[in-house]
Amino acid sequence: MKITALIARLLLGLVFFVFGLNAFLHFIPAVLPTGLAGQFFTVLFQSHWVLFIGGVQTIGGALLLVNRYVPLALALLGPIIVNILLYHFLLDFAGAPVAVIVAVLWLFLFFYYQKYFSSLFVQKTS
Repeated sequence: MKITALIARLLLGLVFFVFGLNAFLHFIPAVLPTGLAGQFFTVLFQSHWVLFIGGVQTIGGALLLVNRYVPLALALLGPIIVNILLYHFLLDFAGAPVAVIVAVLWLFLFFYYQKYFSSLFVQKTS
């Protein structure tokens, strides 16, 4: 289980670190999709929102790669993964299998580190 968590953490960290850096350095060429998905990306780029997302992805991926503040990295990347899944399921299904794999890796790590998240699931506080 420890080896599996290590592999999942490194894969997830690598994916988010590389794609997060791509928001700044543009080393992976991409073609803007057409239709509503293209309009969505146009808004993200023109508002520079993509730089914020790329920054969070880079920080979260780096934290996973260096094995520091892993629960924080998972908390940062969780909402981004939800948005990636929603984008692929609602606007452009082309990359959905990769998005699902990333979500499964995140869920595995979330359950592996669940003891660090247990205080979030307290029904009543004193």
